[in-house]
Amino acid sequence: MAEPSGAVERGIRSLISARNSLKSSLEKSKSIGLALEKTGPRFDEIEQRLPSLEAAVRPIRADREALIAVGGHINRAVGPAAAVLKVFDAVHGLEKSLLSDPKNDLSGYLSVLKRLEEALRFLGENCGLAIQWLEDIVEYLEDHSVADEKYLSTLKKSLRLLREFQQEKAKLDGGLKDAALDKLENEFRRLLQDNSVPLPMASPSSLGEQQPCIAPSQLPVTVIHKLQAILGRLRANNRLEKCVSVYVEVRSSNVRASLQALDLDYLDITVTEFNDVQSIEGYISQWGNHLEFAVKHLFEAEFKLCNEVFERFGSSLWMDCFSKIAAQAGMLAFLQFGKTVADSKKDPIKLLKLLDIFTSLNKLRADFNRLFGGEACIEIQNFTRDLIKKLIDGGAEIFWELLPQVKIQKQIPPPSDGGVPRLVSFVTDYCNKLIGDKYKSTLTQVLLIHKSWRSERFQENQLMVEVLRIIKMIEQNMDAWMKAYPDQTLSHFFGMNNHYHLYKNLKGTRIGDQLGDAWLKEHDQYKEYYATVFLRDSWGKLPSHLSREGLIIFSGGHATARDLVKKRLKAFNDAFDEMYKKQSTWVVPEKDLRDRVCQQIVQAVVPVYRSYMQNYGPLVEKDASSSKYVRYTVVALEKMLSSLYMPKPMRYGSFKGTPPSEKLKNEVDLRRTTSAVV
Repeated sequence: MAEPSGAVERGIRSLISARNSLKSSLEKSKSIGLALEKTGPRFDEIEQRLPSLEAAVRPIRADREALIAVGGHINRAVGPAAAVLKVFDAVHGLEKSLLSDPKNDLSGYLSVLKRLEEALRFLGENCGLAIQWLEDIVEYLEDHSVADEKYLSTLKKSLRLLREFQQEKAKLDGGLKDAALDKLENEFRRLLQDNSVPLPMASPSSLGEQQPCIAPSQLPVTVIHKLQAILGRLRANNRLEKCVSVYVEVRSSNVRASLQALDLDYLDITVTEFNDVQSIEGYISQWGNHLEFAVKHLFEAEFKLCNEVFERFGSSLWMDCFSKIAAQAGMLAFLQFGKTVADSKKDPIKLLKLLDIFTSLNKLRADFNRLFGGEACIEIQNFTRDLIKKLIDGGAEIFWELLPQVKIQKQIPPPSDGGVPRLVSFVTDYCNKLIGDKYKSTLTQVLLIHKSWRSERFQENQLMVEVLRIIKMIEQNMDAWMKAYPDQTLSHFFGMNNHYHLYKNLKGTRIGDQLGDAWLKEHDQYKEYYATVFLRDSWGKLPSHLSREGLIIFSGGHATARDLVKKRLKAFNDAFDEMYKKQSTWVVPEKDLRDRVCQQIVQAVVPVYRSYMQNYGPLVEKDASSSKYVRYTVVALEKMLSSLYMPKPMRYGSFKGTPPSEKLKNEVDLRRTTSAVV
């Protein structure tokens, strides 16, 4: 029985062992199943990555020589690319400095900007090279199948974008250089504006007498150096033109501000705004002083300053800059005023004004040639040339018309007051001015130039010859006017006045010297002759009415003597009243002649009247009707005679009948003289 039970135990243990083994196998199978469930997606992922892995390991499968060669290509590209990246990083390192205000440290700012320019220049020159090397690598990889096509396509796209980026150089610095250059332009304007101060000037009225204080330099030297440094950097970046515009704007504005103190509103006068040259005569002398000041001080200073600031950039640039300043600051306005005068209505006095303007321009000829002689100032040159031509043509035309215009005045009736016709007084003084120190050389030059333009000769003494012809034409007119008077007494009175006027106003002058002493003496003698005849035929007849004839015989008969005295006093009074009334409208313009004539009349009349009244006045003074016969006291009579021939207020409507008691001066109003001469 023992043997079977041992066999059972062994069987049970075997079963238990098999069960455990089975159980273990089941658990392992279960684990493997779970593991297999998890491994499936991983296989899918590996399957998806296999193409890229295959491309990655493809170079390993490439030709050995191709793999060796690609290394050299990569080494050649990496060097330039790394340098470009390093410089590109450096560019961005300059940003803070270049976005600051250059006012604080201009030299440092310019230094940093120069470094930026050098960096950008390097990038501009080397970016293309680096890209070219990279493109060579891609091309090599593609040709030798060293890389995947998709990978190569991505590389090509990146390189294409990089090439486009490199071609737009402004993007290399993100606009930093342009921003820095804008700041430099602003600093250029600030330096100019802060240091451009209008010149301090004296009162405009004293400009011709005392030159205003002129600063030795228009800009400090340090400022000029800063401007030049800015211009250098801007020129290097093709930004010079805008700075020139800023310079012209600021400096021309400064010149205009300096000129404002001179009150130049008259420069805007147009031809239609005045009737004749008289209305602007006072401005013409101012114009000459103002023009000289503007040219010799303001524009001269700007000329030198333009040269100093822009001297490094060539003469054409700074001359162009100066020409724009001159034009915008008002040089053309000065010339336009001269043209306005030249274009105004013809007038004898206008000739003098044209000569004044010509003299001012001629005085500044050397300055004009030096300041405005370049090609840049062609507009000012043409305007000046046109103005001078107008002055010469206009002046010569007026002068050569004087003689025929004086001649036709012979047809005008003589003045009813027996005075000196406006024509005579004007022409004598006018001719003296033309031959005087102020105008002779200028007029000679004008006539000489005018003749030369016409290929005609102008003799040295031709001016004097023409003036003498004008004076002699005046003589002929005087003779004609004397004959035109129906009243011989008034004719003699007129002759006395006019011969004396010629004698007095030409004696001691260049014209008088040319005419000679005999000519002058002849007119003085004519004056004496006509004065004598005038006194004899007019006031000299009055004393005859106070005859004493018969009064001694009837001295014993008071009644008869009284009647005779009354009759003679009445005749005297009637003749005196008639003559006084008639001659009270006559004038003797020259004071010395008037005083002398009045004195002669008083001497001819008053002593006789005084003596007569002393001797015979008492015969009628006691009479109730004495006032009818004794109309004037001796004092009243003398006062009336002494106040004869006083000039009346001058009228300027013509040359006729106006007193030329004083020589015409530049200030004298000669309105509408053209009505009688031109």
